[in-house]
Amino acid sequence: MKFRTGLLLGTAFLAGLAVGPGALRLVGSAGTFPTAAIARDVSHDNSAETVRLLTLLGTVMDVVKAEYVHPVSDKDLINNALDGMVGELDPHSSYMTAAQFKDMQTEISGKFGGLGLQVQAESGHVRVVSPIDGTPAARAGIQTGDFITMVDHKSIDGLTLDQAVRKMRGDPGTSISLTVVRPKTGKTLTFDMKREIVHVQIVRSALYGSTAYIRLTEFDDDLESAMHTAFDKLKAEAAKSPAHKLTGVILDLRSNPGGKLDQAIAVSDDFIKEGEIVSIRGRHPENNQRWDARGTDITNGLPIVVLTNGGSASASEIVAGALKDHRRAVILGEKTFGKGSVQTLIPIGDQGAVRLTTARYYTPSGRSIQGLGITPDIAVAETKDDDGYGYREADLSHILTNVGGNRTAETPRTDIPEISKSIPKAPPADWPKFDLTKPATDFQLQQAIKVVNAMAGISNPAPAVEQATEVKAPPYDKKPAPPAPTH
Repeated sequence: MKFRTGLLLGTAFLAGLAVGPGALRLVGSAGTFPTAAIARDVSHDNSAETVRLLTLLGTVMDVVKAEYVHPVSDKDLINNALDGMVGELDPHSSYMTAAQFKDMQTEISGKFGGLGLQVQAESGHVRVVSPIDGTPAARAGIQTGDFITMVDHKSIDGLTLDQAVRKMRGDPGTSISLTVVRPKTGKTLTFDMKREIVHVQIVRSALYGSTAYIRLTEFDDDLESAMHTAFDKLKAEAAKSPAHKLTGVILDLRSNPGGKLDQAIAVSDDFIKEGEIVSIRGRHPENNQRWDARGTDITNGLPIVVLTNGGSASASEIVAGALKDHRRAVILGEKTFGKGSVQTLIPIGDQGAVRLTTARYYTPSGRSIQGLGITPDIAVAETKDDDGYGYREADLSHILTNVGGNRTAETPRTDIPEISKSIPKAPPADWPKFDLTKPATDFQLQQAIKVVNAMAGISNPAPAVEQATEVKAPPYDKKPAPPAPTH
């Protein structure tokens, strides 16, 4: 017997919403779990103790079925047990019923009905990982870290994450009200929205002077190809600019919850000519892997600034970590989420699937960012009232420990441009309210333009961003994910 498997990265499922840190994603490289290996592990257990515990499980089921206030089916009890068995291992492992697995596969297709939220169960509550660009949730102003407490003015306290998500789903065009508690301020806020079919545009691009700006929103199918297309369009547009060429690149990974490992590797490979990109290490040494760059750099060595924040997770952190360790880019913004684990999706026949943490990943310098995140080279807050509060991996309960890897202090960089010393750590008091759709309000982006221009030896116009010309790639609707390979 062999299981079909796929490696997963990220911080949240999409569920018309989305669920969980870790945009739940199939990954190109797959692990293999032969029966012999499973039998080998089980053989080390105390069989008598295992039988005793399984008997206990059966006894508790019998008591519940006989005495609970109303009848409960074996299916519900067993599904509850499976939820607890897997879900309590760490925040990113979970059991999915057949219906949940089907929903996840639909969501991975990138076109689904809902609000455009990525959410995570946290201590019995539903917490927002990030809203998706251009969706009802993002337009309404729901933020990373918000706790959803009510749907249509009815409490969701006590519901499972899946039950809460199902309440938030509905037909496109129907109205919905979400009530959230915002921990940063302690305020309770209510947002009235209309559900819609969410088309995830995973690549957005613009030309700022002679700087290519590329925003990646998720690491999903064909992301690298879409990014390459966007870069080529910007390159052609820049040839018509006064500079007659591109002089730098800004790669925006803010609030990108992750996705497919193969896409993170491919994107990194587009900017790094040689050396390690990432490695993964799991329980069984034979499943450890390392990926190296293959001698390509689509920019031909142009200076790069990578924008990050607390919503940049997993696959985003692989890219940021690789570019930082290779001194290929300057990281500007805020510390990343800190999810340094890899999940494997293991379908269980027609009974659903298990999403299981099977490895940790390590940056080229051998560091695990699990629970730590990647610290920016130039720290810049998003807003003037940012008090440093964040929602990251370290805030989750029963997280995976950070073990192995390089534990030495990072070597200070000597290649950061001198202008970094004059970059403010936060916007001034009179800075306009931040709106991602209005580049002139994006303080982090403005500072990134200054830095990348300085790296290219260009004096900065003021304000640089007003010279932006948006160069849109065709709308990218993700195709349904192919089935995971069988090994």
